[in-house]
Amino acid sequence: MPTPKKKNSKARRNQRRAHDALSLPKISKCAKTGLPKLAHRVCEESGYYGKSKRVFEVEERL
Repeated sequence: MPTPKKKNSKARRNQRRAHDALSLPKISKCAKTGLPKLAHRVCEESGYYGKSKRVFEVEERL
């Protein structure tokens, strides 16, 4: 089993891990309703993807 020749410093270890942080999902506004939605997803309230592309019909909620 190979072993490392030298000990890596804490700074070098932390630099390697700098890109491992999790990021929050990007939230955008629906063009029709103005409600927040995930980017590049269909709006659940209006059924639109973007400004003009209708994906599904939305039933009225009680």
